[in-house]
Amino acid sequence: MGSSRFPLGRSWISVLVVAVILLGAAVGLYRYARPHPGAAGKTAQTPAAQQWTCAMHPFIMRNQPGNCPICGMKLVPVEKTHRREASEGAVAGQAVVSIDPARQQLIGVVTTRVERHHLHRIVRTVGRVTVDESRLSEVHAKVEGYVEKLYASETGKILRRGEPLLTIYSPDLVSAQQEYLVALRSRDRLAGSPFPEVRKSGETLLAAARERLRLWDITDADIGRLEETGEVRRTLTLHALTTGYIMERMVVQGMRVMPEMTLLRLADLSHVWVEADIYEYEAPVVAVGQVASLTLQALPGRVLSGRVSYIYPALEEMTRTLKARLEFANPGLQLKPGMYADVEIMVPVADQLAIPEQAVVDTGARRLVFVKEGEGTFVPREVTLGPRAAGYYPVLSGLREGEQVVASPNFLVDSESRLESVREESRKAPPPAAAHGEHGK
Repeated sequence: MGSSRFPLGRSWISVLVVAVILLGAAVGLYRYARPHPGAAGKTAQTPAAQQWTCAMHPFIMRNQPGNCPICGMKLVPVEKTHRREASEGAVAGQAVVSIDPARQQLIGVVTTRVERHHLHRIVRTVGRVTVDESRLSEVHAKVEGYVEKLYASETGKILRRGEPLLTIYSPDLVSAQQEYLVALRSRDRLAGSPFPEVRKSGETLLAAARERLRLWDITDADIGRLEETGEVRRTLTLHALTTGYIMERMVVQGMRVMPEMTLLRLADLSHVWVEADIYEYEAPVVAVGQVASLTLQALPGRVLSGRVSYIYPALEEMTRTLKARLEFANPGLQLKPGMYADVEIMVPVADQLAIPEQAVVDTGARRLVFVKEGEGTFVPREVTLGPRAAGYYPVLSGLREGEQVVASPNFLVDSESRLESVREESRKAPPPAAAHGEHGK
């Protein structure tokens, strides 16, 4: 019976010995991995001392090179600038980056100076060509009558100033011509009177009859012909007073017309309007007088220049856009009402500090730049910027004139800054072995 218990006792002794050995190894590994308090105090007193760490386990810190006790990787030196304490205005999640000159040249680090620029912001939108309403005109017959001949018979036809529009028969016009001839003969008879008042009355009567014909749009040429021939014409011709296209025609040959009727609508297209839609957030920066450029798919390679002439007072409820009216010269009449065009409005920005847009790291929640300090130190800094203008951002706060910021490749510098921030947080955290030991207690 005793012989049967002996092997069991030896087994328990073996297990106990193995457990003691493993416990001793764990304690030794923990003491080896944990920085010695004295060494930590020495490091705090002499921050210039070189230290080594593991790239995979940043909490491992040694005062001399060697291998990581956990993974066996070769320890790498900790750069002194990496141990720089967080200064006032430090950016959360970012750390100061140190890049030696050789590495800067290798990755192509480019810096730019923070300085003042005279900027122009470009507001891009689309617009629609329309008729210049100030160059619209209507044709009316100022007397009652009948259209006997219609020359302006085609919608879209261009009429030049002075061209005939229509001939009209009107009893009122016939009477007016007869009255003019009577006044003309009366003036001639009274011209030989020895009394100045009588001669003057003849001139006054003739002038009144001529003015009546002119007010009915009878030209001086027609009046002169009436004076020469002395014959009353049954019909008189109305002529175009302006140059323009026939946009609408409401008259046909033989129609009886009245003074209140609109016969034709003409539009002068030598100048046109473009109505552009401005987004609500861009509306405050667009103003009357700003320079605008226009391009159309129908005119590739052509850029037309104009100006903002009017800003409409209300937003379009459906599109939430504000209409701006732009004026453009149209000497070749290539801009047709109804065309769609791409519009760029130049918005001047006050002379102020600015940095190139490629120097900004935009995370969505904040905007960062990396300021150069010394030969190889780049400090992350959060900045407040204005709207982008011509490839630059106006600096509202966060930078001073003359400072140098990274313009390229800031995404690499940003990645290094984030990685170094993680390393610093890892070095501040307690080692896993210590954490397990406390948990065990």
